[in-house]
Amino acid sequence: MVSHFKQKYYGWLSYAFASEVFVIVSLTLFLPICLEQFARDNGFLYPDKTERCSSEISKLDDDSPSGRCVVRVGWLWIDSASFSLYVFSASVLLQALTVISVGGIADHPPHRKILLLTCAWAGALAATFFLPLSSSSPLWFLSALLAVIANVGFGTSVVAMNAYLPSLARESPEVLKVYANLRNAEESALVLENEAEPDDNNEAVAQPLVRNTTTDEVQELKSHYENELSRTTSRISSFGIALGYGAGIFLLFVALIPVTLMKGSTFSLRLAISLSGIWWAVFSIPALLWLPSGGNSSSVDDDDAIWVDTANVTAGKWSLWKEILAAWKRLGGMLRWSEIKKLRNTYKFLASWFLLSDAFTTITGTAILFAKTVLNMQPSSLILIGIIVPSSGILGSLFWPRLQRRYQWSNQRVLLILLVLASLVPAYGCLGFISVFQGRFGGLTTQGEMFGLAVYFGFVLGAFNGYARAFYAEFLPPGEEARWYGLYSITDKSSSFFGPFIVGLISDLTGNIRYSFFFLVVMLWAAIPVLKSVNVERGRRDAQSYKYSSISS
Repeated sequence: MVSHFKQKYYGWLSYAFASEVFVIVSLTLFLPICLEQFARDNGFLYPDKTERCSSEISKLDDDSPSGRCVVRVGWLWIDSASFSLYVFSASVLLQALTVISVGGIADHPPHRKILLLTCAWAGALAATFFLPLSSSSPLWFLSALLAVIANVGFGTSVVAMNAYLPSLARESPEVLKVYANLRNAEESALVLENEAEPDDNNEAVAQPLVRNTTTDEVQELKSHYENELSRTTSRISSFGIALGYGAGIFLLFVALIPVTLMKGSTFSLRLAISLSGIWWAVFSIPALLWLPSGGNSSSVDDDDAIWVDTANVTAGKWSLWKEILAAWKRLGGMLRWSEIKKLRNTYKFLASWFLLSDAFTTITGTAILFAKTVLNMQPSSLILIGIIVPSSGILGSLFWPRLQRRYQWSNQRVLLILLVLASLVPAYGCLGFISVFQGRFGGLTTQGEMFGLAVYFGFVLGAFNGYARAFYAEFLPPGEEARWYGLYSITDKSSSFFGPFIVGLISDLTGNIRYSFFFLVVMLWAAIPVLKSVNVERGRRDAQSYKYSSISS
């Protein structure tokens, strides 16, 4: 019989296996290409705006750069590459609003699973509907709506998925073993303390169990427990990333067949997106069967409040609209200065995450558009890059935890190293402005360099995603994981609205998307001092003792 932990663990991994495919196949590869192609198929060559872009493309060879293509949206003419970026910006903005509204719902164990699956299947259905929507249809602009729904569904479901991560780590056998040793040591210290402190009548006085006992053994075990919990959280998070990447790579190979046979037609791109939606929907079924539906799933003693995954059940009959209203009120309360001071290190990480998530997301999307519009890479080559990045990401997800254990690095230190390594990618692209590299190898001016950078960036990206999620888990108040992962997602998505928008403006104003690499370097390096200032030990203690003070109080 499968244990409760293994069943929950497999259910969590199954959704990582299902949902990450949408990110790898669609969100970072086919969706931006497809949206750009939808705009291009309905756009005109600049500046005359009389000749169709699609008619010109067929006449160009690899040595002739295509003219700038613009499409009319409402009263505005925008670059076809910018159309994809603007749609993504709109989707992450709406995603942030949705995540705020459902954060409290996901913290209710009876509703977390329902929320996860509802959003998952809504997003999967929207992705699947790309197949019947043709770029030649007068309703081609609905592609933007489908992209928004799919992205919102994915982001919201991941908030509910991430809320399971802290309790999964706490319930893992290796962590429970260390925790049991810690409790035994604390009880032994209590006995010694009782025997050593008689009262005035020479009778032992029972003392309450104190978590912050100064016994050397207890302190050592407590440190061991925190380190083991941190490493286990990183391991589970990284393995979920690696498993999802593996699924994405498999489906990319499948999608490569029709895209290659159809020579990168718009239909083949739509088919690839639809396949990711079908995969997403089908492989979410094990999560339906294995994830717990409600109640307290913790295996730790009920009297230990800091380890219990509780549900903040509102008094009286539960109401969706009341919960949404309460979520917005709670968000306002969480952002008060008095609350920020209580969890200052949590908010320091969120400040760095605002910059980091935006930079990594924008690097991924910008690189694909840069490869297509500047390096004139064919869809089959872009798919190969899409395969290389997650393949290298799997290696990174498995390699960095081993390196961390060998050198006893903290999650914070690993993130700082990954950040510096990632900044070299856009910095290398900036070298393309130097005349010595123009027309030659170097500075990301050739297609071959794009493949090399895909290996390098994937190796960093896979580990970064897992470690960022795990590091943040160390600063979460127990029982409020979904609410705080919602804030994590809000920070991610609110910043992701900013990055693609700026890159779109840079592309529109300069006509050269390469200038955006300077912007990305600045964003990455700006996050380093903020991330370095996070005090991990104090952040953990503050989160465990945190009590929210309502606005009314």
